[in-house]
Amino acid sequence: MRFTNKLMLLVAIGFSTLAVAQVTPQNEVAENKPVQKQRQKIDGVVATLGDYIILDSDIDKAYLEMSSQNIPTKDISRCQMLGKLLEEKLYAHQAVQDSIVVSDEEVRERMGRQIDYMVEQLKSMDAVVKYFKKNNEDEFRTDLFDIIKTNMLTDQMQRKIIDEVEITPEEVRTFFKKIPKDELPEFGAEVEVSQIVIKPKVTEEEKQKVIDKLKQFKKDIQDGTSTFFSKAVLYSEDPGSKSNGGFYKMTRKTPFVKEFKDVAFSLGEGEISDPFETEFGYHIILVEKIRGNEIDLRHILITPKITDESLQEARDRAVNIRTKIINKEISFADAARSESDEKETRANGGALINPKTQDTRFELTKMDPALYGQVTGLAENEVSMPMIEQDQTGKRFYKLLTVTQRHEVHTADYAKDYTRIKELALKEKQIKRIGDWSEEKIKETYVKINGEYRDCEYTNNWLKK
Repeated sequence: MRFTNKLMLLVAIGFSTLAVAQVTPQNEVAENKPVQKQRQKIDGVVATLGDYIILDSDIDKAYLEMSSQNIPTKDISRCQMLGKLLEEKLYAHQAVQDSIVVSDEEVRERMGRQIDYMVEQLKSMDAVVKYFKKNNEDEFRTDLFDIIKTNMLTDQMQRKIIDEVEITPEEVRTFFKKIPKDELPEFGAEVEVSQIVIKPKVTEEEKQKVIDKLKQFKKDIQDGTSTFFSKAVLYSEDPGSKSNGGFYKMTRKTPFVKEFKDVAFSLGEGEISDPFETEFGYHIILVEKIRGNEIDLRHILITPKITDESLQEARDRAVNIRTKIINKEISFADAARSESDEKETRANGGALINPKTQDTRFELTKMDPALYGQVTGLAENEVSMPMIEQDQTGKRFYKLLTVTQRHEVHTADYAKDYTRIKELALKEKQIKRIGDWSEEKIKETYVKINGEYRDCEYTNNWLKK
């Protein structure tokens, strides 16, 4: 496994930053050893790359940011961390040179989501500020804004570098053949899973209740007895915009559902829509500002409630479908095509697609824990009892699951595991492209490393020796 372990270590092209995972105690930073000798803690410039400077304290921040994402830092030296920060600055610097633009609004939007998550984890903004060792919230927000902007430029630059990298079947074959037999990767146990989704029907009465409520909101706002902001904060069921009064900035390319965009772009400034339906529920929209193809809007979302009777009817329907499959009156795949309410999986017989690999196999040790718990006890072609779940909007539904095929732990086989091997081969080619790009850009970019950090051994030629 030395060959593939080495490859998978290299795949970690860059460390992502700041709080997209569970926040954990900050006890790892202090464990990292100094570069060569005992360092006096004076915060100075340790490196300069283009217009970017890296302070000694930036290395400490990087340790904190990684630990906030449950990324182990104990074995990462300060030299290695500086090398990683230099890589990030190189990408960001070149992104600016290549006229890659990240707007402040995009940065603020991502920052808002990250701060909301961190506050949820640590229970208060004060706790977040304290965790990241800032003097106040303004200082924290300023630093976070700069970090996120750099990361977004870095991400876009990395994508630009590797977007055009493709792999041919012959290159995949060559990649596989050069792996020594005793170092062939071992793939874990995998399953292929299919599902049938049965959604409860919303009664016309419940729909009308929501429509009438939204109409009353519109009237109150137009009469001046309330504001759109306050109605959204109090009543909207959209977790992504509720706290900021339902606000979104969007263009026609923004990934909103078609019905929402059609209504939004049909309104004039200051106009409020009538209630309309999308897959998420019913909305009303207020357009605040139109700037060419970009609009500022607020919206309120309310989802009709599912009655207990409708939920029971959905379960009964799921039980009936399961009985027909078990009695071999219909296959699971055909039942999914004719009965499932999930359009994403219905056409392919209910087969789930692994979002990481884009094929139908799920490695048991890497699959979503909830799905793992549901399928781990199922024998091949066994049909589960109806399971109740809810989607991202909170709507409850029933589903039936089956394991269509199990693949036991095995050494990589070119024919059986072509998709996985192709993925590894492509990653190796992308890593080489990144390496070649970095070597070329370092030569033509101003880089200066100060003090004891000049004694470090770096993967890249930052010292230009």
